Amino acid sequence: MARLSGLQKDVLSLYRQCLRAVKLKPNDTQSHFRDFARSEFHKHRDVGKKDFGTIEYLLRRGRNQLESYSDSGIRDIRR
Repeated sequence: MARLSGLQKDVLSLYRQCLRAVKLKPNDTQSHFRDFARSEFHKHRDVGKKDFGTIEYLLRRGRNQLESYSDSGIRDIRR
């Protein structure tokens, strides 16, 4: 198995954090949050491994979104 780069580890870590945060949401809306997280990661899966600027930007944006959506006042997410 190939070793992961630091950025790849960061992306996987963010994805795991998102999935953990879903468990803190109400049971009836967890699927909405999980689908949103999956769609955001899926949307950008074609970004090249060497496109460091874009990856770092998306990581920052993802962390900010995670922080916002982790707020206990946000109970559902709809697209």
